Amino acid sequence: MLGVLWAVGAVFVVELVRDTWHWLSHVWPWLYRHHVWHHRVFRRDLSVASLEIYRKAQFYNDLPECAVMLVFAIAIWQLSLLSHLPGAAASSLGILYTAGFMLAAIARGLGWPRARELTDVTHKQGPFTEPPSAWFVNRTYHWRHHFDNDNAYYCSTFTFLDGLMGTALSLKGKTVAVTGASGTLGRALLVHLRQAGAKVVAFTSRPEDVVIDIAGETTVIPTRQWSVERVEAVDLRDIDILVINHGINVYGARTPDAIQRSLAVNAASALALMDAFLAMVQTDADRARKEVWVNTSEAEVSPALSPLYEISKRLLGQLVTLKRLDAPCTVRKIILGPFKSALNPYGVMSAERVAAAVVRKAQSGQHNIIVTINPLTWIVWPLHEVLTSLYFRWFSKAASSAPTPVSEAESLS
Repeated sequence: MLGVLWAVGAVFVVELVRDTWHWLSHVWPWLYRHHVWHHRVFRRDLSVASLEIYRKAQFYNDLPECAVMLVFAIAIWQLSLLSHLPGAAASSLGILYTAGFMLAAIARGLGWPRARELTDVTHKQGPFTEPPSAWFVNRTYHWRHHFDNDNAYYCSTFTFLDGLMGTALSLKGKTVAVTGASGTLGRALLVHLRQAGAKVVAFTSRPEDVVIDIAGETTVIPTRQWSVERVEAVDLRDIDILVINHGINVYGARTPDAIQRSLAVNAASALALMDAFLAMVQTDADRARKEVWVNTSEAEVSPALSPLYEISKRLLGQLVTLKRLDAPCTVRKIILGPFKSALNPYGVMSAERVAAAVVRKAQSGQHNIIVTINPLTWIVWPLHEVLTSLYFRWFSKAASSAPTPVSEAESLS
């Protein structure tokens, strides 16, 4: 067991070295002169623009990168042996691991048959079959480094360093729409998204434009009016990231009207918006760049002293968990504790701090963004989400594999 830990640790550290070297190659001009060959190679569909440039890039970029990794792999192995700890010799896996990448780079540089197809996994040409991964770098994730923002998405195998640096999601230049934009949290989100480089759009049911204050300067945000009764009329064509943040709280009411309003606003309209947005994810670039963020609240798993708010938010949370099993792009959940707002005048957190944390955690690549002062939520919510997701995965099917529905009349015949 200790040997396995040493081996895995050595590989992980070597990958951190590779990702750090990659980042340095973008901030140190002398290194970038060599690294830029790698960026000159690929078209947007990851086809190779020039085989000659591709082969040169292996010797100018990939091979030096592997050499740095190998130096650190040998150093880790030597230090582990000096420690005389059990299983330390297994750290030699870092050397073998790096040697494999080095031989692959040489093979690609020499133009060996099928070397690229067999070894250059994150640059394979072909349609994307899944959204950017949260923990490991897949083709969709790495595509964003080349064609979304080359000053982000530095990682090669694990996304750990991007998470630390806040470069697992670049908001620069993206058009981000926020529903519930007239509310306390909506305005705060607009401020922090804009400060992160996004072009923000406010979705509100109110007739007036949304105005925010940034560093004492008043800014009118492009605003689109919409209503939960006419979701199909909302224009989402130019939106890269949709933040579903609207909601109502009827507190202790349990009248038929309160039930209908809570379900319509907090669950049904959010699902309809999400479906409309996901239906527009058509291309590989859409799959890589578009995202949906849904504010489901920690009411998914905790009391909110408002039964209908809890019921509607739990319904929304479960629907989002179900939908993202087959979602064509990234779907993030925002799980918030009580913050002070018009919906909750007794909230204990600041909407400003909550919004800052949401944006920061999204940039660090978190797909489940928890912001709360309740320690139980950090334990209960992840367990609930994992079990719910597994249950849905095991006992439901995607449209392509689901059995043909049978109506009640047919089942009785």
